[in-house]
Amino acid sequence: MKSIQTTRLTRQVRLALFAGATTLMASGAALAAEVTDASGDAQAQTSTTDQSQTSAKTDSAAMQLGNVTVTAQSRSQQVQEVPIAMQVITAQTIDKLAATDLSKMDMYVPGLSVDGDQPTQPNFSLRGIGTGDFGIGTDAPVGVYENGVYQGKTGGALLMFNDIDRVEVLKGPQGTLFGRNSAAGAISVTTAAPSDQFEANARLRLGNYGMRYGDGVLNAPLGENVAFRLSFVDNQSDGWLRDAATGQHFYKNDDWGTRMQFHWNAPGDTAVNLAWEHERLKQPPRATIGVSPVPPYPELPSTTPDYSTFIDPRNAPLYNEAVGARESRSYDSFVLRVEHPLPFGDFTSLTSFQRYHTYNREAQEGTDRIDLYFDDVNIERHKTWSQEFKLAGKTDLADWVAGASWYRDDGRQTSQINFFTDSIDTLLNNLGIAPGGLYGPLTQGLQAAGFQYSLLGDPWQENMNNRNVAKATAVYGDVIWHLNDRLNLTTGVRFTRDERDFSWYTPLRVANELDATLASLQSLGLLDALGVPIQTFQQNIYFTTPQTLEHAVGLNRSWNDTSPRVVLDYKLTPDVMLYASAAKGYQAGGFNALEVGTVYRPQTVRSYEAGIKSWFADYKLLFNASVYYYKYSNLPNLTLVSNGGGNGDLPQYQILPSDQEAKGLEFEARWQATDSLRLNAAAAYIDQTYSSYKTAEGVDLSGQPTGLPQWSATVGADYVVHNIAGGSLDFTLQGAYTGKTRCNSASALQGSCLSTLPFNLGGSHARTDFHVGWSSPNVPWSVGLFVNNVFDTQYVTGLNNIVTNVLGVTSAGITAPRMWGVEANYRF
Repeated sequence: MKSIQTTRLTRQVRLALFAGATTLMASGAALAAEVTDASGDAQAQTSTTDQSQTSAKTDSAAMQLGNVTVTAQSRSQQVQEVPIAMQVITAQTIDKLAATDLSKMDMYVPGLSVDGDQPTQPNFSLRGIGTGDFGIGTDAPVGVYENGVYQGKTGGALLMFNDIDRVEVLKGPQGTLFGRNSAAGAISVTTAAPSDQFEANARLRLGNYGMRYGDGVLNAPLGENVAFRLSFVDNQSDGWLRDAATGQHFYKNDDWGTRMQFHWNAPGDTAVNLAWEHERLKQPPRATIGVSPVPPYPELPSTTPDYSTFIDPRNAPLYNEAVGARESRSYDSFVLRVEHPLPFGDFTSLTSFQRYHTYNREAQEGTDRIDLYFDDVNIERHKTWSQEFKLAGKTDLADWVAGASWYRDDGRQTSQINFFTDSIDTLLNNLGIAPGGLYGPLTQGLQAAGFQYSLLGDPWQENMNNRNVAKATAVYGDVIWHLNDRLNLTTGVRFTRDERDFSWYTPLRVANELDATLASLQSLGLLDALGVPIQTFQQNIYFTTPQTLEHAVGLNRSWNDTSPRVVLDYKLTPDVMLYASAAKGYQAGGFNALEVGTVYRPQTVRSYEAGIKSWFADYKLLFNASVYYYKYSNLPNLTLVSNGGGNGDLPQYQILPSDQEAKGLEFEARWQATDSLRLNAAAAYIDQTYSSYKTAEGVDLSGQPTGLPQWSATVGADYVVHNIAGGSLDFTLQGAYTGKTRCNSASALQGSCLSTLPFNLGGSHARTDFHVGWSSPNVPWSVGLFVNNVFDTQYVTGLNNIVTNVLGVTSAGITAPRMWGVEANYRF
């Protein structure tokens, strides 16, 4: 059984490239036969036993340093042969860092940022291109794929690592290589596949804060042509932060998942793989720590913050009193992969269906006072279908890939906010709508008159319901033309059509307890006596757009795009390659889920890059570097708008488009210094600025930095001590650094950096991880010790200003403390 596995390009160039790819595929069958014979003769004439042995040793050393086989270009290649800036995260690296998902190790991939504080609403960014938009009306520019299947941006984008083979991080537009557009880059996760060898192993980790982690794999041949693979992972912990009032633990882990795969080597050399994956997450939401001073009740905090009086959230008590607070996800994925060889190439069909349901309810103000209470909820349900057909072939003239894809996502989202009538009184008072409030004074008046009614302490909920039906169809091709033994020209093009049907619907606010009291007052004629109509208490205060109240409003839009890619690579020697590329990235337009009728234009990225990939066998040194220039159009910015954009003085988040540009450089080096010592280093520099952008408040940020840090880097070492109790001790030390936020004129409102705070906000971050493990080829078990965040450094992640100007409170988040644990592995 085999193992499963700055100028704009003109329209004429695009059409020529596509025509060339089509012509090549049409003549591929004849060329394939000729090349097979020719390549066999050439190899027989030039290869010798000594050369083969030397090459094998060189390849083995290079592979140990990261020159592994990847499928970045939809074809199997060594990573050093791929003219794309990319980094590969191996299963061994994941294990040594004890990382449970990509957000736990993104600092070790310079240029990549993964915010996983909310695993059901993660945010990915590559080379400064990303979006914090939590609405379903837009796509993410960083494409996340698992075994070739697009995962969207929420439900399946940040799953736990489960039986992972490798993670490929491809930087720059990748539209001609994947089934979906990936304007910023792609993160391709490849899991282990069924094989014809029996395999069974289990691992257990125990650590501080009640950490309990286990995973396991069973791979079993079921016959001559059938194999089954089962994997599971279970991640539990008690949490490292506790509510000062209730004792509830936050930052707990309660997540488990499983994957089952059947592989069949069908007649005719056809390979069929059917996989089902399930994950269930249910844990407390991220914690928001109040940092603004709150006076004793009933005095209200000022809505004009004095930042010099703020409390360092690393030392402040946590109060998160959100009713029913939790973050949960139920995820299922079904994938059918069929591969069949043809006379002129290989055919692949990839069919998938995904469904998931996410729920995230969290407090936003960081207090335990009901008169300051505010929480919000994000609820999503998605059903996604996709179909991709791909043909790939190789001739003496070129290697080629052509594909067609279809994608449909039916998503429903509810954006919900929750108050109590006490906090609505605070809101009405601070906005000057009802000085002193409404429900409190009315309650006092009723009780003074002898009526024992209270309008305080009643929950108040408002919802915005959205539905998004997104369809995307595309055809694409990518051809590597072998101009001579050293020079290759890669040409690719993608034609895409995107369609979206989007709707907004706002039901009336939900306040059942309040309504029951109001009905009693109405029946007694008290409201009429007071001259206050009951409708005064029944109106929405946040989701107030008239045309969507109690009936849906919908829009539909479609967009077409052609995106080309051109790469030239040249081998100075068999192990040193220079390359230069130009590509266009495209992301479909969309809609603002919270602002009715708002349509975003498509975003585009024009990328120009040059680099080197090299392997110096004599020194056992692998070195890669690249420089690039990006030009963005209509890149979305998630911003907190203080005037609320039509909702009175209530703040809200909006997506505002901007034009940006970036210049950057990156390098990575891996060196086998001695037989026992291996060193690695990588760094990224980026200078990203707005070329044209004005905020909703009218602040012109053109020419100013976007906030992205300029530098990020990682450095590490592995050292092996042999002959210890019949085995080896493997020590790993890895450190990472991210520079400080580059502030601009709008940074204070967005809570990204402030110089007047008594604690550091937006400063540089550093992290160090350590692992030591013992293993032996003679025994089936191994043990290890790991420490993440060795120096126990915690950082403030940003201010949450969403209710600062209306309730007078501000909150913040912090990074995790030191985590340590021991682990044991057993191979059955």
